[in-house]
Amino acid sequence: MIKHLIIIFFISLAGCESTPNIQSRLASLNTERLDDGIYVHHGAHFDIDDGYHGDICNVSFIVGSKGVAVIDTGGSLKVGRSLRDAIKAVTTLPILYVINTHVHPDHVFGNAAFLDDKPAFVGHFKLAESMELRRESYTKLNARLLGDDAIGTTLVKPTISVKDSLELDLGGRILTLNTQPTAHTNTDLTVLDRKTQTLWTGDLLFVDRTPAIEGDIKGWILLIDKLKSMQLKQVVPGHGAIPVDWQAAFNNEQRYLRVLLGDIRSNIKKGRTMESTMDTAALSEKGNWQLFDIVNRRNINTIFPQLEWE
Repeated sequence: MIKHLIIIFFISLAGCESTPNIQSRLASLNTERLDDGIYVHHGAHFDIDDGYHGDICNVSFIVGSKGVAVIDTGGSLKVGRSLRDAIKAVTTLPILYVINTHVHPDHVFGNAAFLDDKPAFVGHFKLAESMELRRESYTKLNARLLGDDAIGTTLVKPTISVKDSLELDLGGRILTLNTQPTAHTNTDLTVLDRKTQTLWTGDLLFVDRTPAIEGDIKGWILLIDKLKSMQLKQVVPGHGAIPVDWQAAFNNEQRYLRVLLGDIRSNIKKGRTMESTMDTAALSEKGNWQLFDIVNRRNINTIFPQLEWE
């Protein structure tokens, strides 16, 4: 079951528009200076048929007076190295922490690029076990999708596990890391920079791109209420642009999840099959999201069997 979900989720992440010069993009990651000491690189939406190259999620770094924290590292050693080069172009301060927001391969496989810096690798307390359970499946998928770029791409597990909450001091700025209940995955971790009131959600927030579900849709809907109540200046999503109105972005995601949940429940109650449900559930949301036809069907494939047992 776990292997089945891993394959479905990986493929659902890999679709969308292609980028004509992928190798050039990976050679030099463009970063946006979001705020004082905060830099973000926005992943592209690659089409799996044109080649997945590991650069599809948002990756970030934060610079304090003592050093740097990296938040997610991309989907391959090559992406991780390009991210490290981008950091070194901004500062010569040491890289103190590499933080992973959750287990998915597009967020963690660049970790190995930072081993020589000897940072602390930080993640959810369930992350190491989850990485190990997926190691074989992820390695095979990387080899198939990345080709030569998969060489040297290995899983680097956390050396610091966050049970509930953890504070990291970069010098002049404190990062607060919080584990979250099962939602997008069972390894979700958020990062708050107190200095700028910026929250990194990992894939607890998708902007423009259809949210992809592996964990608990009901838990995710509830968690969004909690995240919306926070006093924040800005939010960095796992995929998509930095939203001008971050609460509206959460509302959009929550609406999709609620519609999807309600439609699947309705179809189950009416005795319809999962296959027929894939053609109709959340269809009203189609015009609001990129990759809808691909990701929505895969979400139904994941959620329908769970909801049958409610």
